[in-house]
Amino acid sequence: MLRITFIPLTICMSRICQLSGKGPLFGNSRSHSNIATRRRQNVNLQTVKIGGKRIRIAARTLRTLKKMANSTKGEK
Repeated sequence: MLRITFIPLTICMSRICQLSGKGPLFGNSRSHSNIATRRRQNVNLQTVKIGGKRIRIAARTLRTLKKMANSTKGEK
């Protein structure tokens, strides 16, 4: 089953998904002359209201939640 732990929005304003815990990835940008400079790929965070609380979750996590909600609606 899906284990949900909330990180309060007031405490966590960093680029981390509050449900899945996904954070930014780091790597190198390569120029034409192959010079490496550090770069950061942030998570696509969206502010969503779930159960009366506003949380920031990744777009991929939101898509998964919607998919799971639709699949449980069909089962009776």
